[in-house]
Amino acid sequence: MSKQEWYFIDSGIHSPAYNMALDEYLLECGEKGRTKPVLRFYGWDPPGLSIGYFQKTTGRIDFDGATAHGIACVRRLTGGLAVLHDDELTYSVVIPEDYPDMPHSVVGAYRVLSRGLLEGFRALGLDADLAIPEDKRVGAHSPVCFEEASWYELIVAGRKAAGSAQTRQRGMILQHGSIPIRVNTDQLFDCFSYANPRLKERAKRAFTGKAAALEELLGRKVALEEVKTAFYHGFEKGLNINLRQLVLTDEEEQMVRERAKNKYETDAWNRSR
Repeated sequence: MSKQEWYFIDSGIHSPAYNMALDEYLLECGEKGRTKPVLRFYGWDPPGLSIGYFQKTTGRIDFDGATAHGIACVRRLTGGLAVLHDDELTYSVVIPEDYPDMPHSVVGAYRVLSRGLLEGFRALGLDADLAIPEDKRVGAHSPVCFEEASWYELIVAGRKAAGSAQTRQRGMILQHGSIPIRVNTDQLFDCFSYANPRLKERAKRAFTGKAAALEELLGRKVALEEVKTAFYHGFEKGLNINLRQLVLTDEEEQMVRERAKNKYETDAWNRSR
């Protein structure tokens, strides 16, 4: 089968607001007629806590705790639970719903796009698998995304190693996700509200058995560039594609920065629920 060509953007390290604004901009470009899929890699400075589109923040997110660690909170376009983004590779895919062999269901699309992640982990020497949780209601009790593995997310040695979220708008799919290189558990749990310290410590202990970052899984230090290379070729192999560089114009960059300021930096958006 001949390979499809996708666009690729390594947008570098930006603020949480910019990162969400650029994902939304790329989604809108697809809605306006750009049919070629886009794969994007990016990072975060300052670290960000991305909150699911439908997730409630009152009594769940500790904004003061996040601020104390220099973490900026931002609400995503996609659903799911909150994710702390710091030392990681973040990816996003924008792709038409009618892309060849793309399933109509959300779970089916996860399964297809996760092939790129699967091959990326394999390129690093890790035996990753797609998660098939027994309880379809996973995560309902917790505000922390990485406490549980959902359908077709990636697990290594039974622990969640990559989390993804998805939305569909006007014929387009946006899926983005987090591949942690290392995780600061104390910072993570200081971003959430708990009734008392005992419950918070219990949640921390449970988390360590359910999720793992790349350095823990590999047992060595890992550079971001090594991870990028592995997953770049992983997406090419897993999805049978060739990647072609896409560069934003100065005008597009300005549009993204304005959207970041006027939407994703505002309490009206981030604390809307």
